[in-house]
Amino acid sequence: MKFTEFSLHEDLLKGIASTGYVECTPVQENVLQVSLEGRDLYVQSQTGTGKTAAYLISVIQEMLTRTDVAGKKALIMVPTRELAVQVQEEAQKLASQTKFVCESFYGGIGYDRQISVLKKGVDIIIGTPGRIIDLNQSGQMVLDDVAFLVIDEADRMFDMGFYPDLRVLLKVLPVSQKRQTMLFSATLNSYVKNLAWEYTLNPAEITIDSDNITVDEIDQELIHVSSNEKIKLLLGILAKEKPESLIIFCNTKRSCEVVSKRLVLNGIQSEFIIGDLPQKKRLAIMDKFREHKISCLVATDVAARGIDVNDLEMVINYDIPNEAENYVHRIGRTARAGKTGKAYTFCSEQDVYSLPPIERYIGKSIPSSVADASIFVDDKSADKYIRTGNDRDTEHNYERNHKERNHTHGKGRYSKRNEEAKKAYRRDRRVFNKEEEEKLSKMSTDERMKLYKEKFAGNNSYASKEKPEKKKTRNSSNKGKQSSVAKNRNKTSKNKKNYVPQKNVSALTGNAKKKNGLIDKIKQLFGHK
Repeated sequence: MKFTEFSLHEDLLKGIASTGYVECTPVQENVLQVSLEGRDLYVQSQTGTGKTAAYLISVIQEMLTRTDVAGKKALIMVPTRELAVQVQEEAQKLASQTKFVCESFYGGIGYDRQISVLKKGVDIIIGTPGRIIDLNQSGQMVLDDVAFLVIDEADRMFDMGFYPDLRVLLKVLPVSQKRQTMLFSATLNSYVKNLAWEYTLNPAEITIDSDNITVDEIDQELIHVSSNEKIKLLLGILAKEKPESLIIFCNTKRSCEVVSKRLVLNGIQSEFIIGDLPQKKRLAIMDKFREHKISCLVATDVAARGIDVNDLEMVINYDIPNEAENYVHRIGRTARAGKTGKAYTFCSEQDVYSLPPIERYIGKSIPSSVADASIFVDDKSADKYIRTGNDRDTEHNYERNHKERNHTHGKGRYSKRNEEAKKAYRRDRRVFNKEEEEKLSKMSTDERMKLYKEKFAGNNSYASKEKPEKKKTRNSSNKGKQSSVAKNRNKTSKNKKNYVPQKNVSALTGNAKKKNGLIDKIKQLFGHK
């Protein structure tokens, strides 16, 4: 269904045309059909399905056409700063032919500019709960004239601990009979349903099952590669495919920083996004990425949630996600609004056991292959140690521990033993033979796991090998005898006439001695000797 088939305001249709939207996605069609009747609703829909445009178009249309809400506001609540900025940008495009002012409000930056904007007047307020509450309680943001409330990614708000904040905000808003409320969530859990039941009026429930649609539209490839060759494979894929925009996902903040810095050392423009980055820097990085000033972004699942980038060409799972649901969230970023995309997933001996839950979740096996060494590109940063924020924080402790090890084991002995362990680990690693490579893509999940166990079980870490039992020393064998001698010595000491228990020595001075005398009298009173 096309947007022009709805009876939308002329100025709004011009804004929609400027964004390039023509055909409605399923969530947009369903939401507009219900919301334009003025009904409350709660919607289950994943990111990347076009839900942001769905509720913005609905709100703008109602504000343009309904006389009973003239001069009133819309409040859109989101869980993260990045999402607040993205929703603001989308709202400004859609409302570009109207007089509506759209602004975002979030923490991590000063209040002065936001207060100045509020004094001039804002029609569509987008913000995170904490900052909205602060501005409202300080009297800078008036919310008693809100006619439209949207809560986006409600499930994430609960996960992030915003449920109490939402309840605080809802109490200062007009009652549900005097506003239209829309809740959007990836999952309609009990918290979301309770919120809908308590603060909406006869809501319509819309469920958009986008997981399979998203997965089917993406060209997926699973590549088996050893963990120490991931960076070579990554460089090879980037050299071959030359994507104009991609996101690389890692499971840890440190991995994100290391991978991004190694890419830069290899001449590839890259930035990383992790939760520890200052807000100003995160926003600057996202602006550069959207404007194609950098082609590559490395991120964790937490930092990347809420990132909505159009025309993302490729996603690479440098690490297999620990949660099956996150796999769909990751690769879905390259198939926005029905578009196709490419997703590579690196499968090493360290994270292979996260694969079966993913394949069960998406209902099929991911097409797989073994990394071909011919595609590898030599890593120019291979001989360089990459310093990260954590390294700088613990540098003092590291130097101190290093000195202690040298003192204990002898200079150079510890590092030499470490190198021997690394060499043994590399020798111990096994790879697939040609026959196995041919069969791999045709194997079921269970057959693959059996092969993985044969190849990699016990080789995940050199340090995991059983250590030989320590020989009993003369001192350890005589430990029991010595302790019994010590006990006898203590008994002999206790029989001495002037023996005083060591723990009471300090208590027998000053005021403490008087307290002990009082305790003795109490004991005598109750018959204790």
